[in-house]
Amino acid sequence: MAKRSADWPSAPTEPAARYTAGPGSSAHDWGLLLIRLTFGLLMAGHGAQKLFGLFGGQGLAATGKGFAALGYRPGNVFALLCGLSELLGGLGLALGLLIPLASAALIGVMINAMVTVTGGHGLWETDGGVEYNVCIAVVALAIAAIGPGRLAFDRFFRWGAGGWAQAAFALGLGGIAAAITLTL
Repeated sequence: MAKRSADWPSAPTEPAARYTAGPGSSAHDWGLLLIRLTFGLLMAGHGAQKLFGLFGGQGLAATGKGFAALGYRPGNVFALLCGLSELLGGLGLALGLLIPLASAALIGVMINAMVTVTGGHGLWETDGGVEYNVCIAVVALAIAAIGPGRLAFDRFFRWGAGGWAQAAFALGLGGIAAAITLTL
């Protein structure tokens, strides 16, 4: 095995080090931006479908009726909460802004979707299963744990480096919000 030279860069001892060391951004930062933009903007689009009827969506009144049919009462209130969670959580993820809260919003919505809509259909999306919801929840949780990268608004804040506390906060708050919503 080759011996490392003294000038070989050592691995950062904490996540924050990779965002502050060296000039410019890295492939890591651009990769995280790509993931955040893809998932965040798609989720914001889902919220806009529910709230405003954009992108082929039904709008708030029809979405509210759908939520009422699923057992959410009053349907319009829960449709509004879901639409806002997807819109604002998605935009937060895309911008890298308040990532622990944005992740919690998306995790909470995905838990509700798994319990009320897709959970009874198994795993795979082709059967109407939870696959898609699990992927979104895991990506949101992973971004909270990893941090949004240097190309994010959160890079200026303590939680911008990610970590166990941020991931636990996102999962805990998302889980609690989902539990409260499901019990109501």
